[in-house]
Amino acid sequence: MQEKRYGIWMPLTWAQYAERVRDFAHGLASMGIERGDIVAVLGDNRPEWLIAELAAQSIGAAVVGIYPTSIGEELLHILTLARIRVVVAEDQEQVDKLLKLRADQAAAPSTDMPPLLVETVVFYDPHGLEQYVDPVLKDFTDVEAAGREWGAQRPGWYDAQVDLGQPGDTAVVCTTSGTTSRPKLAELSHTNLLAMAEHLTAIDPIAAKDRYVSFLPFAWIGEQMLAVACGLSRGLTLSFPEDSATQKTDLREIGPDVMFSPPRIWESMLSEVQVRIDEAGWLKRKVFGWGYAIGDRVAEHKIHGRGTGGLAVVHWVADQVALRPVRDQLGLARIQHCYTGGAPLGPDVFRFFHAIGVNLKQIYGQTEICGIAVVHRDDDIAFNTVGTPIEQTEITIDEVGEILLRSASVFKGYLRNPAATAEAVDAAGWLHTGDAGYLDDKGHLVVIDRQKDVLTTADGTRFSSAFIENKLKFSPYVEEAVVFPVAGGMTAIITLDPLTTGSWAEHERLSYTTYTDLAGKSEVRDLISEEVHRANEDLPESIRVGRFLLLHKQFDPDDDEITRTRKVRRNVITERYADIISALESGAPGVDVSTTVTYQDGSTVQREIRLAIVDMSTYHVPEGRKRRPVWSGRR
Repeated sequence: MQEKRYGIWMPLTWAQYAERVRDFAHGLASMGIERGDIVAVLGDNRPEWLIAELAAQSIGAAVVGIYPTSIGEELLHILTLARIRVVVAEDQEQVDKLLKLRADQAAAPSTDMPPLLVETVVFYDPHGLEQYVDPVLKDFTDVEAAGREWGAQRPGWYDAQVDLGQPGDTAVVCTTSGTTSRPKLAELSHTNLLAMAEHLTAIDPIAAKDRYVSFLPFAWIGEQMLAVACGLSRGLTLSFPEDSATQKTDLREIGPDVMFSPPRIWESMLSEVQVRIDEAGWLKRKVFGWGYAIGDRVAEHKIHGRGTGGLAVVHWVADQVALRPVRDQLGLARIQHCYTGGAPLGPDVFRFFHAIGVNLKQIYGQTEICGIAVVHRDDDIAFNTVGTPIEQTEITIDEVGEILLRSASVFKGYLRNPAATAEAVDAAGWLHTGDAGYLDDKGHLVVIDRQKDVLTTADGTRFSSAFIENKLKFSPYVEEAVVFPVAGGMTAIITLDPLTTGSWAEHERLSYTTYTDLAGKSEVRDLISEEVHRANEDLPESIRVGRFLLLHKQFDPDDDEITRTRKVRRNVITERYADIISALESGAPGVDVSTTVTYQDGSTVQREIRLAIVDMSTYHVPEGRKRRPVWSGRR
């Protein structure tokens, strides 16, 4: 692997990697970590994250990843449930969270959780921690050095521990998305992970020469699936960006062959293209528009199994002058296999990437089956499905429409939660996903939504709120949308994408100060009204959005409104914004909300805000206004 530091890529060979894993494993053993224990890792992706993971696994322990944005009760829940004694933390920010948690629990122990057992915190970025004297803190390199000494006195011990490992041992513990409650901890074995890697790479081969840029949290099953399981078993090179601010530049510099990201990454890439195209001159816009139209026609031919025929030559020209430069700007110039999963991706976004020549595939799976069970094949892609089962994976739809899966990758169970495990996996080994779906005529799986969220129209048609939300989110100006059924249609709470909407406002010479100010502008409401109208045109009349409201704030994982992987916690939204939802349903022209504003000096003030509700029945698109191109944010 390699990590970028101070603008320079610093390589780590397999031999150096193995040596550091051995040293840190000895260091963990010297701190009392034994077979069957769990070590927590809290921080951004760095080589030390994986060194700690493999070191724990080498001596029969497992690792649980914690999202670096986790705070408070969420952090406490994982640490106590997994009975963590040693936490590997990235930097001062993560160390401060852990020290505060220890202090708070010592002063007032939680009454509804087991005791906090953390006794050692190992940090791998010492910046800012030079003056810390808390005895629980240890530097990562000091643990490695102590491990070398400890191991020198016990020759052969490490190799013996590796030999004692069994395929069925727990390798990693991954948190579930937790959209309705505290996340459960899913135990995944070495067998689970390697079976998944074997079955996926049988479809899309990965070689040692391939490159992968690791920027999504290792706490997410998707990153464990590709970066770790496929990475180790196939030997690809992992690259770690220097910082979140340099991530796009580093991605472009590496030009990965393989990539896996949730929909929000692909949606943000599309938004970036739309902003840049809108800022370009008229000639570039014309050229890209022409190239995109050719690419879209070629993509349509391919997904229906037809040859490109006479389009081949003109498509090559279009690719060179219009499409490849865009792929290069996104860091996708060399991409061979790329996937999206974790949440539904709108078919319009899916189609856009195929039109510009990106071999994007939808996958379907869950943490409980190592992240993947169903995927598109190169020659068998449909924008409204998630593909067909991977090798040695069985799928069936039960009598109530729930998707059931069975394979060697089905997890061992939820940590210390046998009741939930029994609900998830039946005696025959079928994983009950909780998702509703069906198999189409070609054997492709179509996922409707979570079973509990599937809605039925007055005429008996089953539909997904997520489908409508994705239609709305295809707009470059919409970041999140949550829809609610009412008599005769749907209502929606919408949050803005501040980047693209802000860019539009600047282009329109519309001044604003904060997100709340931007969302309150009547011009912005008109902008989103047109986007909702365009989305409604593609929806059956019975499920069109009749009324919507622009929320005064973005949804925030720290407020429990969305998960760390940006899945909406619908129950939280329903409870927290009950007054807004009632106003949307009642036909009121607006609703007053109270919000707390926190300033940089820490002071707060309570503000009352009037949120206007837009009734789409009175909205009409300005005469002569053409439909916005897919690749542009301009009206």
